[in-house]
Parts: sequence; structure tokens; C-alpha cells
Amino acid sequence: SFQIAVGIGIGINYGQLANNLPPPSDVLSLLKTLKVTRVKLYNPDSDTLTAFANTGIEFMVGVRNEDLQRISDPTQAQLWVQQNIRPHTPQTKITSISVGNEILGSSNNQYAPFLLPAMQAISGALGNLGLSDDIYVTSAHSYAILANSYPPSSGSFKQEFVGDIKGILDFHSRTNSSFLINAYPFFAYKDNPTQIPLNYSIFEPSKGMTDNVTNLHYDNMLYAQIDAVYSAMKLLGHTDVRVRVSETGWPSKGETDEVGATTENARLYNGNLLKRMEKDRGTPANPDKPIDIYIFALFNEDLKPGPISERNYGLLYPNGTPVYEIGLRDDGSHGYVLPQMEYSSSTKN
Repeated sequence: SFQIAVGIGIGINYGQLANNLPPPSDVLSLLKTLKVTRVKLYNPDSDTLTAFANTGIEFMVGVRNEDLQRISDPTQAQLWVQQNIRPHTPQTKITSISVGNEILGSSNNQYAPFLLPAMQAISGALGNLGLSDDIYVTSAHSYAILANSYPPSSGSFKQEFVGDIKGILDFHSRTNSSFLINAYPFFAYKDNPTQIPLNYSIFEPSKGMTDNVTNLHYDNMLYAQIDAVYSAMKLLGHTDVRVRVSETGWPSKGETDEVGATTENARLYNGNLLKRMEKDRGTPANPDKPIDIYIFALFNEDLKPGPISERNYGLLYPNGTPVYEIGLRDDGSHGYVLPQMEYSSSTKN
């Protein structure tokens, strides 16, 4: 069941790039029904953090990319924490701050010089307020930072990012915090559907692949991707930092050239992933390191730019009904997760 899987390491990305989402108070009711206990926000939305006060639900709160340069100044970082985090603690359980999203290896590269300084400044601000024992600082990275991921034991980072990533890993080692990666087998399958088996990508039975260096067998792509990140980190001298998957998912709809973006494949990917998480096992190369994953995303978001797939990663429609069935209701029923809701599309939450 979904709620069991969530309890052992599944979180939900609560994106808000839409004009038809229910208010945070209704989302709270929804997450309680689903027994979800961990949520990732992309910005410090005060209404949401206030609505979730005294619920015990854990939050990862994002710092927006466009704020990184300003926040790299320790004085501004202190102000950001005092304005956006301090008013909500301890009543809202904020456990981490993710500074920026996919800065390296994407169109956001202009913010790269400010990424580590911003992480350090936020960490210092938390320490000044006595919050560093309760809230750790991290950043979510695109899988595009890897130069090689096959086989997993040969994972390596792109040379142009090695300096930045080495500094970030040193920071994680010092602060006992985690390295976040956004990993999507969908993208690999979409780009090369003739060479990559669909079943291997969506956790369905397949012959999988065997790493010819370690002789370890992989029956799904996501676990291979995670181990490739561990291998890349080891090349930079770090075996002491844990990898967490800050985003993974599969779109239920896409453009004509987005091979595999179907409701059935999305159902299989996320449903099978939840079943895997129930087993509470690590990856083949790291069996003792529990896998910690945030599924993308809770809702379909109609204002997201890009191809059709970007607006169709949600487990739920904005009215609270499931896009597909993967056993989301805590009672196992097939009715609505919430009473069917209608929201005006003229205002943005």
C-alpha cells in the first residue's frame, strides 16, 4: 500500500505551477488520507507551511534559483532564513533546505558560481539561529551532470562540473547532509527506445543488465542510475555522502515524439517503484544504504512550460482524483481520494 511505502522512504514533490490547485488546507487533508509524511516544496510558500503546522509532516523547502546570487551574501541568507523558515519552526517540521534546483548542467548555469556560497551561507544562518541540528542544507542536481553512467561502476561527473561538485560533496561531508539527484529513466528510454528495454525502465520483468566490472546484476534502470552517482562520487574521494533521489516519475501524456509517455507506463513505473520501496532494500552496489525517493509529482501542473509531458507527471488531477490507479487510497477503495472539487482557474494559489 502507498502509505507503507511512504513511511520507509517515499516523499512527494508538491509543485505549484498551476492555476487550478486546491488550497493547502485541502492538500493537507489529501496527504493525511494518503498517509504521506514527507513533502518537497520548490519555494518557501508561507500559506502552505502555515497550513501544515502541527501535523508532523516533514518538509524539504526550496530556495529559488533566481535568489541564489543574493543569498550567497551571508547577511541576505540570514534574512531569508529569518523571514521564510524561522516563523514556521518548530510548529511546521522543516527538515531540510534545498538551495536551487538543477543549477549545473542545465539552462541555469549562470547561477553556478553562487550555488556553494549560497549553501554555505544558509547553513551558517541556520547555525546562528540554533537550527542546524534539525535542518540540513542541500541542492537538487540534474542527472545531466554525469558524463558516464553505464555501467554503473563507471559513473563519472562531467569534467566541467567536477570543481563545483567536489566542493559541494566536501560541504555534505562536513555537515552530514545528502547529495540530491533528479533521476528519470523516462528520459533515457525516450531518447533511445530501440536500445533500452521499456520493461527495464519501468520495473517490469526483464533480463536487465550486468555490470561487467562488478558482476552485479540490475533489473531496473533507476537503481543503476543511483549506483552510477555513487561511483562518480567515489572518484572525487567521497564514500561518506548519501545519495537521495529528489525527483523521479513518469509522465502520463506527452508529445508525439515523447516515446513511452502513456498512462499505463506511468502507472507501472510509479506503482512498481512503490512496491520496490516496501522491500526496504538498497541498490546492488549499496545494499546497506536505504533508498530515499521523492516522487514527482503530486498534481498535474497546467502552467509548467515545455512539452506536454511536463504538465502530466502528477499522480492526481487538481480536483483530487487519481490520474491512474496505483492503490493510493488508504482504504484500498477505488473512489475519489477527495470529494470531487471544482476550483476557479482565474486565480493562482
